[in-house]
Amino acid sequence: MRIISGTHKGRRLTAPRNLPVRPTTDFAKEGLFNILRNRLDFSSLNVLDLYAGTGNISFEFASRGVPRIVAVDAHYGCAQYIEKVATDFEFPIKAIKAEVLKYLDNDTTTFDVIFADPPYDFDIQKLTEVIGKIFQNELLSEEGILIIEHSKHIDLSNTARFQESRKYGNSVFSFFA
Repeated sequence: MRIISGTHKGRRLTAPRNLPVRPTTDFAKEGLFNILRNRLDFSSLNVLDLYAGTGNISFEFASRGVPRIVAVDAHYGCAQYIEKVATDFEFPIKAIKAEVLKYLDNDTTTFDVIFADPPYDFDIQKLTEVIGKIFQNELLSEEGILIIEHSKHIDLSNTARFQESRKYGNSVFSFFA
């Protein structure tokens, strides 16, 4: 895993092997950030990274100058790893160990970008539950973007507020607004 751009461009990170994660590939991450770079001013964003895993996406946002990032994962080791890297690199990331659906019910912060990379075994019902909670609890700013990373075998195009999707190998990023 490496940071593609920004202040820590090229830095390689090695997460502990015992974490239950499937990090976003560099190919998919580069494609996603090329899209976002043309749409967003990173220097003013408030980002929420759900099912953060290794923190791969959070680290990329931080390296690009995002001033506030919250990374949520239910696994203690994931939250601990994200916190360690954030401290070592002086990244503005707050790592929270929490079950995502419970976190979404308890947070009242509004975010400009919400990125969610749930386990690929999530079916469409679980994914739409996550999407529904985000909009129901008004966690996304009016001009904000919700991005769900999911398997190419799932189609979210009929889900409310769907905008578009982009496929990178086996991964798909679906955008909602």
